[in-house]
Amino acid sequence: MIILLDTSTPTAYLTVVDGDETREYEWQAERQLAHGLLKWLEERLSEQEKNWQDITGIGAFQGPGSFTGLRIGLTVLNTLADSLQIPIVGANGDAWQQRAITRLQNGDNDRIVLPHYGSDANITKPRK
Repeated sequence: MIILLDTSTPTAYLTVVDGDETREYEWQAERQLAHGLLKWLEERLSEQEKNWQDITGIGAFQGPGSFTGLRIGLTVLNTLADSLQIPIVGANGDAWQQRAITRLQNGDNDRIVLPHYGSDANITKPRK
C-alpha cells in the first residue's frame, strides 16, 4: 500500500493506493495539522483495516505551498519512512501523485524529502 500526502494548504489531502483500489481523503486541518496529522492518518488506515506496517511506500508533495504545512507534513512522512524502513519520494507539479507512484514502482528512494517553497525564505531581520 502506498500513501500520498499533500499538506501544502490548510486542507490536507491523502491518497491511499492499495493494489487496484485508490481512496482519497481530505481534512480541513487549518491550525491543527501538527497536533492531529498522525491521528488522522491512523484513522484513515484503520477505516481500511490497515496499519502502519501495511505501508510499502510514501509519496510526498514537496511544494510550493505553506511553509508550516510543508514543514510539518514532510517531517511526519520522513519520520514514518525512516522508522518503518520504507521508501519515500518527493514530487511537485500538477501530476505529482503519478510521478511519485512511478518513482516508487521504479525502486526510487529519496530517503529524506525536502520542501520546495517556490521562492526564497522571507527571513525577518533582527531589530537591533
